[in-house]
Amino acid sequence: MDGGPATMLPLFPLGSVLVPGASLGLRVFEPRYLDLVRECGRTGGTFGVCLILEGDEVGAPATPAAWGTEAVIVDFDRGADGLLALQVRGARRFRVQQVRVRDNGLLVAGVEWQARDPEVPPRPEHALLRDVLAGILEQAGSDPYAVPKEKMEDAAWIGWRLAELLPLEPNQRLGLLQESDPHARLQKILDFIS
Repeated sequence: MDGGPATMLPLFPLGSVLVPGASLGLRVFEPRYLDLVRECGRTGGTFGVCLILEGDEVGAPATPAAWGTEAVIVDFDRGADGLLALQVRGARRFRVQQVRVRDNGLLVAGVEWQARDPEVPPRPEHALLRDVLAGILEQAGSDPYAVPKEKMEDAAWIGWRLAELLPLEPNQRLGLLQESDPHARLQKILDFIS
């Protein structure tokens, strides 16, 4: 962990889990989230995405999970419906230390950043998962051979891509997000698909 005092991060609770490296599209229309996007645009800041444990994506502030992923805005546009459409990419994992609610209903959390994943190769018992990922990429119309070889030899990268692309339940993804060991994360994924 990075240690030190908690960093304050605005939260965007969702019914889904964003994992590091994953891409996610968001439609923004509530004033509190429009304010959040404006603030990110002015400061170059980011926000956190957490799974909703209780409540809904719209309306009263929801209860977020204690783990989440930093979201970096990579693109935005106005959708055909007139709503703001964001494209974000997952960055660092964090653990929520405390949450407060701003007057506009936006959740802001003190978060503790989690250590970056070590770059380690997958263990022999997880080699099958590299092939599964290559197959998923191929079915999705991507060329698995276009992925840099070092990525396909990185247990953490393989795990996060599988967490992003496999049809997992939100709570399964949340469990993977909470796991700091890339090998243990791959083992959980192997258990899910076995």
